[in-house]
Amino acid sequence: MIKHYILNLNPTAKHEWDRCILRDPLTAKRPEIAKLIAEAVGAETGSYLVSVNIEVQVLQEAAAPQAEQLSLPFPEINVLAQLREVA
Repeated sequence: MIKHYILNLNPTAKHEWDRCILRDPLTAKRPEIAKLIAEAVGAETGSYLVSVNIEVQVLQEAAAPQAEQLSLPFPEINVLAQLREVA
């Protein structure tokens, strides 16, 4: 059984659970690995000793978007001169 997922890694995320996220590319839901294994076994009642082989192959890599700093041009204002005018 081959499944495809999107892995998002963000070591600087505020919350630990947001640092490593595995999602389904179509539904964006997080996969339930135990359910996937149960489907492979056949979901018959019983206890199973299973061997799970995970092979990871990166199909495409997208760089994380960088936050851009916008510089807004502000005219220089002489605050002291304005305060004297107001007073």
